[in-house]
Amino acid sequence: MAAVTDLSGRVAVVTGGTRGVGAGVTRALLEAGAEVVTCARRPAHQPVEAAGRTARFLPVDLRDADAVAAFFARVSGEYGRLDVLVNNAGGTPYRLLEDGGAARHARVVELNLLTPLTASLAAYEQMRSQPGGGSIVMIGSVSGSRPSPGSAAYGAAKAGLESLARSMAVEWAPDVRVNTLVLGMVRTELSHLHYGDESGIEAVGRTVPLGRLADPAEVGDACVFLASERASYVSGASLLVHGGGERPAFLDAATAGN
Repeated sequence: MAAVTDLSGRVAVVTGGTRGVGAGVTRALLEAGAEVVTCARRPAHQPVEAAGRTARFLPVDLRDADAVAAFFARVSGEYGRLDVLVNNAGGTPYRLLEDGGAARHARVVELNLLTPLTASLAAYEQMRSQPGGGSIVMIGSVSGSRPSPGSAAYGAAKAGLESLARSMAVEWAPDVRVNTLVLGMVRTELSHLHYGDESGIEAVGRTVPLGRLADPAEVGDACVFLASERASYVSGASLLVHGGGERPAFLDAATAGN
């Protein structure tokens, strides 16, 4: 796929960038010409490649603030700068509130809200003093703006993440831009765990106005835009990447008897 813009010479970090949505973001950044470093606690089985180039992987526990600060200092020191951070790492198992207990739900909030905060603070320290500043992109979710039974803590964390990004955008301007991609359902290698076999995935896709789940590459393209100079006046924004959202249930109920 042709890159929509040129990020040659830029250095990007994608947390959780070795699989699923994160891998799609990593590939898009590689295709746009950026040097990309991915991080997670454990590497994926296969390195992420695109356009004849390979993303570098460095292990880091994003819950460890000291380790995160050292990681970003290393990236900035070895590459000479840090231009882009995509806070993608996150997720949750399906768990009703009464089944989890406060400690388990707190870990979901930690992963989806506190670790992006930790990474952003460390990245900001590197970006703030360099010419051109930088761009931080939060990977949010429609779960943060609608009821999310079975993933309530995740939805609460994503709502908080979007608010956090807006405050960061004000506090860190004009040096660093901060935006959020609000994602709907994305088709990844783990989609079958949520939606079943191919027919189940297609059935779920038909509930989206555009008739399908997103491809990780489409999320990646949106990240490339927000990281680029084409979005130089975009900060504190929430960009919906959800295929039109969800068809309201009352529409189907109202026509069920006709």
